[in-house]
Amino acid sequence: MSIPNTQSDAPFDEAGTAPESPARRARARRRSKQRRRLANVGGLMAALVLTGAMYSVFAPAQAAEDNTSMSAAEAAGRALYTRSCISCHGDNLQGVEGRGPSLIGVGEASVFFQVHTGRMPLARQEADAQDKPAVFSDKEIDQLMAYVQANGGGPTLPSGDLRDGDLAAGGELFRLNCASCHNFVGEGGALSSGKAAPSLQNADDMTIYAAMLSGPENMPVFGDNQLTPEDKRSIINYIQTIHDQADPGGAGVGRMGPVAEGLVIWVVGIGALMFGIFWMGSKA
Repeated sequence: MSIPNTQSDAPFDEAGTAPESPARRARARRRSKQRRRLANVGGLMAALVLTGAMYSVFAPAQAAEDNTSMSAAEAAGRALYTRSCISCHGDNLQGVEGRGPSLIGVGEASVFFQVHTGRMPLARQEADAQDKPAVFSDKEIDQLMAYVQANGGGPTLPSGDLRDGDLAAGGELFRLNCASCHNFVGEGGALSSGKAAPSLQNADDMTIYAAMLSGPENMPVFGDNQLTPEDKRSIINYIQTIHDQADPGGAGVGRMGPVAEGLVIWVVGIGALMFGIFWMGSKA
């Protein structure tokens, strides 16, 4: 019995070479695809490495310096916070029940207002936090602001001229939104439960702006949706302008309005008139 020779029976091309089988061609195609994939992955990795190296070489050095400076300010602010604020506002700005509110979301605007006016740190629990000389320096206030802003977020302080607003519009906005508590010339006034709206006579521009952004104590928050930055600048322009104006009609009587002026007229004016009448009658 003879065994057939498959190689001799296989067909040959014109050059006398046996063609590859379909299985061998399939394996060759798979190897080719794998080599292409590896080449693509290698090219992508090389591009990423090259991009990272170029960025490291050509990135501005100032950016790194700014980040380092900000981190230092935040670290210093954290130290101040731990020493003076943590017992009432918590380790993570979450607040402590019965002692102090959360500082998450209040932003640097609230920190500036409360600390710059000396209301914080709080000396004792009262109806209102009292305005007093600031405990921290301007640099320390900036550090506290950086720490709270970085970890809690919230409204930030503006820049530029804060009186760059329309005076007439500022007067209208002040009478509409502020005069019911602060008096129509910013003298302040009594509120319920032993509280009071403070006088704005000695308030600087940034303090007034920060108060509108943060809404301290009984004051509502006037965000940019309620009063635009231009509206806030107009109100500040009005407040500071009326403080600088003279009283051409005589004594301003504290600029408390017609009620105070009428009281002075009745008590002093009518009293002096009645005294004069009785004096002249007694002489006659």
